[in-house]
Amino acid sequence: MDFKGKVIIVTGGGSGIGQACCQEFASRGGSVAIVDRDEKTGKETAQEIGKKGGRAEFFQADVSSDAQVRELVMKVASRMGGIDVLVNNAGIQRYGAAADISEKEWDEVLNVNLKGAFLMSHYAIPEMIKRGGGSIVNTGSVQSVTAQRNSVAYVVSKHGLLGLTRCLALDYAKENIRANCVMPGAIDTPMLRWAASLDDHPERVIEACHRLHALGRMGQPDEVAQVIVFLASDLASFITGAAIPVDGGLLVPTGGMMAQESGTGAKKTGQT
Repeated sequence: MDFKGKVIIVTGGGSGIGQACCQEFASRGGSVAIVDRDEKTGKETAQEIGKKGGRAEFFQADVSSDAQVRELVMKVASRMGGIDVLVNNAGIQRYGAAADISEKEWDEVLNVNLKGAFLMSHYAIPEMIKRGGGSIVNTGSVQSVTAQRNSVAYVVSKHGLLGLTRCLALDYAKENIRANCVMPGAIDTPMLRWAASLDDHPERVIEACHRLHALGRMGQPDEVAQVIVFLASDLASFITGAAIPVDGGLLVPTGGMMAQESGTGAKKTGQT
């Protein structure tokens, strides 16, 4: 999987799965645009890649803002020479059922997780067309095809992201643009650790996350990143519109992802 001469945008690239993606693309010769709201983690990731001889540049932006995304894509295309790959990875979580979650929290999650992916695609696709095609990979979740208690906004956003993926795949196939969605299970990221910290017994939540998977453990960010990089590569040239579980067998048992666990803490995790 060689990405020499390719320009890759990764949103939420400063930590977790996004950071692992940036490192993996750069190690394979790609020029990586690291997009994140957090300047500290974004710059640190770019510096780490640079120390290893890779090419990466940090761009601070809020993907839920049309104006910021438009300016971001213009900057990346101008400074890095175009856009070949887009990884829509930025995501947040706010807990609550439909009668409990506030409109502000709902909007916050949907704006980042779903609207952000739409806006990035909206502005990046014309740049891909100029290059003769490209690849879009969206970071969904096992919750793109299942539901979890107390997470209505997150679940809806991830279901919507799968729908966006399929629409992009259909609408832009003739432009040689592929779109796919990865669906991670519980991955050991800062976001998951934050979710566990909301419980009175975080260590029990982490243990429960391990037990949810057929493989008996949570996944690591690089294990998801490697699948994302594959889907973005020419090795996946006949794959588009797909939803690929990267979940350690979490979705395999009858009864769904949370059937094996009970308790408040277990219900607060599972997202990427």
